[in-house]
Amino acid sequence: MRPGPHTPGRLQAANTGIGKIICNVVANPNFRYLIVGSPESEGHKTGDAIKALFKNGVEEKKRIIGATGPTAVLYNVPVEFIERLPGQLTLVDCKFQDESVIRKVVWSCFQEKPVEFRGQMLYDPGAFPEPPLSGKLTWNVTQPRAGPGDDAERVAKKKALERSERLKKKQKMSPSPDPVG
Repeated sequence: MRPGPHTPGRLQAANTGIGKIICNVVANPNFRYLIVGSPESEGHKTGDAIKALFKNGVEEKKRIIGATGPTAVLYNVPVEFIERLPGQLTLVDCKFQDESVIRKVVWSCFQEKPVEFRGQMLYDPGAFPEPPLSGKLTWNVTQPRAGPGDDAERVAKKKALERSERLKKKQKMSPSPDPVG
């Protein structure tokens, strides 16, 4: 199914894709449902990762507990954002369903009175009562298995990179010693 007004797009990687969803959702208290549709991504298993995130959360190193995909780690998403997600959103699993089912669930989510949809009561509960959380993903994960394991390692890495940059600048500014002597 092509992305359209009720299908915002495809989610192809569990780490950066889910991280972007989380940041967008917690920044807007009007988001109250996450509808998972279409077939599962064989390589990354993003649908599996989303369901595991809602059911189990993340471990200390921000790996989604119970996810089977290789990239189900939310390295650069603040823990408070991750923890807020299942409180703000209701997950509706419509994997492998056709467009008519997706349309029905979307319609159900904005009704004023609760509507039963596959064992869930869906309706528009209004905005989430907490203020928006703001932040952005700044760390580009290029080698997820080699990344910092926790916030302390992330801070140490940032300090080391900043010191390295200062040393490079200092080295450029100071005259190099005369090799002839």
